[in-house]
Amino acid sequence: MDLDFTAEQEMLRDSASKFLTKECPYSRVKELEESEEGYASDIWRQMAELGWTGLLFPEEYGGYGGQFMDLVIIQEAIGRAVCPSPFFSTVIQCGLIFLEGGTKEQKQEILPKIAEGSLIMALAQYEEDGSYFASDINMKAEAQGDQYVLNGTKLFVMDANVADKLIVAAKTADDEVTLFLSDANDPNLAITKMPTIGMDNNCEVVFNGVKVSTENIIGSVGSGEEILEKMNTKAAVAKAAEMIGGCKACIDITSDYAKQREQYGKPIGGFQVIQHYMANMLIEFETSCNYLYRVACLIDEDEDFSTDAFALKACVNEVYKFISERAVQIHGGIGTTREGDIGLFYRKAKSCEYMCGDTDFHYDKVFEKIFERETLA
Repeated sequence: MDLDFTAEQEMLRDSASKFLTKECPYSRVKELEESEEGYASDIWRQMAELGWTGLLFPEEYGGYGGQFMDLVIIQEAIGRAVCPSPFFSTVIQCGLIFLEGGTKEQKQEILPKIAEGSLIMALAQYEEDGSYFASDINMKAEAQGDQYVLNGTKLFVMDANVADKLIVAAKTADDEVTLFLSDANDPNLAITKMPTIGMDNNCEVVFNGVKVSTENIIGSVGSGEEILEKMNTKAAVAKAAEMIGGCKACIDITSDYAKQREQYGKPIGGFQVIQHYMANMLIEFETSCNYLYRVACLIDEDEDFSTDAFALKACVNEVYKFISERAVQIHGGIGTTREGDIGLFYRKAKSCEYMCGDTDFHYDKVFEKIFERETLA
């Protein structure tokens, strides 16, 4: 397994870093976090022009047929910049849902629009009980002729406030989850932005008799749980890449600060305890980063990656918190304020932990996979 980047991937990595450094400095991130939209339409448009939004999709659907490693590179860059954008919800979550379970006609209709940046989407999956399991979805979809009627509430719907369309997971039978494609501007929808620690675009979406045609069922009736499982496994790897990018930014920012901040007449980076902190942060980052690239290669080589994906996300959940917490400690009081930049990552580490599954969820999934393997052996 070759974990080295190709020349093209090195160019992509360099250009992504330069673009986000220029267009999305931390001062602008703070402005966007406090805005109602929560993202910059000009940055989103430029991401599409750079081809980022089409990297994941085959050429026949308007994409560039890139590798999953290309997507990891972009996610790392977004994580380093903590750039607020609908990239994860639209390209990764919803894009993967169509790739994994959509019909050919649905892919031809939706994926080119995502690739060109003209369509923003959001996934409405989680509910009040906070379960990550599709089987625990309680929202009902009642059949009425050639359409279904959706009633219920979805929480933590990322970017619903700026989305054009929603993918909604609902029960069409007691043990049957189906995915529906709904217009986000339906008059029977109420979308409210929720206050969260990450100051991101998490929303509450209330469905009050929203009607969806059977033509807008993604895949087939009852296939929702399987599609979500496939999507979330890959999305967890992509989210881990974003978090590892944040870890790298924490280390770089804190290293610079420790060289400049003086105490007792010398930079604090000269104190042994700070050096130990920084060394431990770097070790955790390097280990996670190498594991990330290994899992991305497994995906590109079409090998079984699910157990490693679960283990990766569980580990990165804890590593991001570990690194950002120590970064804040080294910064002292300013690290907890909006005046400093390191607090952006400290808050984001906690919000990212719960996306695509928290640590306990993924450890349980690892155990299930190992138990299944041992049973079959």
